[in-house]
Amino acid sequence: MLVVSCWLLAAGCGGEEGGEPTDVPDREAYRTWIKVEPPGAVCGNGSQYKFFVNYSDVSNDLVVAFEPGGACWDYESCTGKSGIRGAANVDGIPDGHMDVGGRIVPFFQREYDDNFTRDWNMVYVPYCTGDVHTGNAEVVYEDPAGVDPPITFHHSGHANTMAVIEWMAEQFPEIPRLLVTGCSAGGAGATINYYFLRHGLPGVERSYLLADSGPIFPSEGYSGPLHDKVYESWAVESILTDLTAGFDPANFGSVNTAIAGEFPDDRLAVTYFRRDYNYSLYSYERFYDLPPPDDPAFKEQILDMWWSDTQLLMDVYDSRDNLAYYLPYFRSLNDSHCSTLISYAGSDIEELDMTMEQFVADLLDDGAPLESYLESVQPDEDLPEQ
Repeated sequence: MLVVSCWLLAAGCGGEEGGEPTDVPDREAYRTWIKVEPPGAVCGNGSQYKFFVNYSDVSNDLVVAFEPGGACWDYESCTGKSGIRGAANVDGIPDGHMDVGGRIVPFFQREYDDNFTRDWNMVYVPYCTGDVHTGNAEVVYEDPAGVDPPITFHHSGHANTMAVIEWMAEQFPEIPRLLVTGCSAGGAGATINYYFLRHGLPGVERSYLLADSGPIFPSEGYSGPLHDKVYESWAVESILTDLTAGFDPANFGSVNTAIAGEFPDDRLAVTYFRRDYNYSLYSYERFYDLPPPDDPAFKEQILDMWWSDTQLLMDVYDSRDNLAYYLPYFRSLNDSHCSTLISYAGSDIEELDMTMEQFVADLLDDGAPLESYLESVQPDEDLPEQ
């Protein structure tokens, strides 16, 4: 368990002597999840969108986590028909969503002494639009078999996120430190929406990004066809005109250097496993001619493309002092998907004497060097079943 300084845990650690906070606003409740329903915000099926806040009684720092949950861009994936991987919560967000959502994000666990954000304000951005929190389109998807009726799907992730940002700007006028995070679709959403968060929250003094297992690779690599598809299906280009001039619409992956250049004093990081066999499937399976999934060559070809794209992304991150990556090799949980899902267990890089906990601590410590870490191939891990 890490021993963390008062400075790292909360601004002022509660204010004056005796532990009583001096500058925390009065809230309706503290340290419990509260539902917020922004007017006009909708899920994929048109139902009311909702997100959740958990206020701190000792800190004005804020952690914002984007929810994971796949993606969809056609009838099969947006309905879950034919066994195709689709998106989460397409029928809406239940009021009890945080019974699960509040447990999968380690940054939300107030009871853990080694959670650096345990005393911060917390906002969870649920995912129900199939567009990595980014889309800006209402689409009618037709059943290609002509059997079932068409569906109208709201890829409204961008509008929903902007509604959350507008609400947070009113609730948190002063934010000494902001951490933006999320895994999988939430990791991609955290990266793409970072620009909008930073410009929409004027009270932020220091800011950090930890995008987990949703990398936005350079489009010249194997992720290019996926980028073309989501541009088309989610009308992503309609929001990209708002991004900084450092963004190249022809290269979705340029969002990484665009935000690094726009916010040179922010500390921005990505983490994922080299053997991630979840996000990699979404990225390549439906876009390339591959062996059957039961052929061992199928997985290796998928992961070879993932490694090729990873090397491109590493080159991008190595070009900026305020970008860093943490790339362990493998863990059995969730097909090596999401380094921070539920806990950091299994995300250590032993050969470099580095842990996920320490990487997060360094990321949030402005006085620590921002360094990148890559685990070498571990041949005894991720072996095929005999």
